[in-house]
Amino acid sequence: MTAQTPIAPDPHAKDVILAAEHLSIDFTLRTHILHAVRDVSLTLHRGRTLCLVGESGSGKSVTARALMRLIEKPGKIVSGRIELDVDGKKVEIDKLSDTAREMRAIRGRRIGLIFQEPMSSLSPVHTIGSQIVEALRLHRPLSKKEARAETIELLRQVEIPNPDKMLDRYTFEFSGGMRQRAMIAMALACNPDILIADEPTTALDVTTQAEILDLIKRLQVSRGMAMLLITHDMGVVAETADDVAVMRFGRIVERGSVDEIFHQAKHPYTKRLLASTLKLEGGAAREKPPAPTPAPLPILSVKNLAKGFGTGGKWFGKPGFVIKAVDDVSLDLLPGENLGIVGESGSGKTTLGRLILRIVEPSSGEVVYRGRDGGEREVTAMGKAELRAFHQDVRLIFQDPFASLNPRMTIREIVGDPLVVSGRLRGRALDERVAELLAMVGLDPAAMERYPHAFSGGQRQRIGIARALALDPRIIIADEATSALDVSIRSQVLDLMLELQKRLGLSFIFISHDISVVRYFCDRVAVMHRGKVVEIGDAEQVCTNPREPYTQMLISAVPNPDPRNKRMLHRVRASREP
Repeated sequence: MTAQTPIAPDPHAKDVILAAEHLSIDFTLRTHILHAVRDVSLTLHRGRTLCLVGESGSGKSVTARALMRLIEKPGKIVSGRIELDVDGKKVEIDKLSDTAREMRAIRGRRIGLIFQEPMSSLSPVHTIGSQIVEALRLHRPLSKKEARAETIELLRQVEIPNPDKMLDRYTFEFSGGMRQRAMIAMALACNPDILIADEPTTALDVTTQAEILDLIKRLQVSRGMAMLLITHDMGVVAETADDVAVMRFGRIVERGSVDEIFHQAKHPYTKRLLASTLKLEGGAAREKPPAPTPAPLPILSVKNLAKGFGTGGKWFGKPGFVIKAVDDVSLDLLPGENLGIVGESGSGKTTLGRLILRIVEPSSGEVVYRGRDGGEREVTAMGKAELRAFHQDVRLIFQDPFASLNPRMTIREIVGDPLVVSGRLRGRALDERVAELLAMVGLDPAAMERYPHAFSGGQRQRIGIARALALDPRIIIADEATSALDVSIRSQVLDLMLELQKRLGLSFIFISHDISVVRYFCDRVAVMHRGKVVEIGDAEQVCTNPREPYTQMLISAVPNPDPRNKRMLHRVRASREP
């Protein structure tokens, strides 16, 4: 095991607000003890941002929660020291109990925490305002009226429109970006000395991510806070960090200034993380073959497709409304092509994929599929039997590798399910086909009797790909298939899909908000905004030299993994609409 790097002399020692030294955390499980964090030391300085970076399971979040004594049982701090500066006095956090009054006073008042997933961190049965008011009154002697006025001001600071009305809304009435802004307002309610942000932008699209990171940075500078930012996105690290600590297997393997880590990295693991990031930034993964003459006929054509949600007439005496999720979209998918669909959350990308599969019925337009025999069939007019056959040729890879696999089924049952349902294989032939599919995606066929919980996120996504390939499809629709994965795992899964495409002659519709992934994987890109395709063209051209203002804004919001060339500082900003 790699020894932890020595701690260099600290040039900002007088500004240290929190210091953790030789911290170790264990989880006592039924069969063994899991050493989640081993001998970790780090310091937070007023006005500076420390990024804690590493892949899932490296111990980042456990380390951060230990600083606030929020480790869930059976986890516990087994050694080390955590010292917080409170108005010039040193408070040893590691010696306080999790439920001590002093510890409760530190949480929120001295250390604020932004969670990764605001939907599960905010109460669904209380208004946003009442939750922030509760946090304020818990730590400050304010009346309800004063706390409400303070809440409105906090929501205004985090740029939530109409804060005097929005504070009386519930969590489900906020978009993902607005929920994250509300979490930031709650974390900053008591003007803490330290802000811990645990993957605050992982679930957000690039423009919302850029706005949230910009907002956090401005608030940090204006309030002089220390910040611990936890992430696995090296682009975010380059754009926001002053100092970086790289974690692997519960240990810090390298630390230094952001420039040192990106341009003078010493540890092989850090170099591998950077290489995976730069690989995706480098452009197309494969050389485009010369265009055949004559041009091939599309394998799938979408013509003037539209879908509206809502009511056109009156509803309880009030005028109805219709939201156009997909608005007059036309595009073609060629044989062997990877077509990327990009855009912000709510742009209609996922709805378009569901309309193509006819999981959702379109309001108008048509989808035409050219079958294996060369004949054209209109998907929107298919009956049940025809649609079942179409779904064998066009398969879907889901976004979440954890939620998309049934935890009560073995891998053999999950991968073999399409074959059983379609009546193609049973018994020994089924087992042989499942083993072949698992080997095809780089998994050990001997593991087919295990359950999903025994596999990592990247392995689960490989299982999802194997399931999608079970019926020998011609087209795969990948809906954010790599967004939940770490950067190195993401690169491996993309290379796997490219290899399978070459071997099996697949065509992909690749839905994503990650521009670098789309540029790496796709031949052409269609950019969606508010249900419409605003630009379509060659992936390299759209991602490096876009023509449309919206696409320019989208590309400029992508973090650049180079601290010497921060792209987000010069990003094109969208005009704010009321």
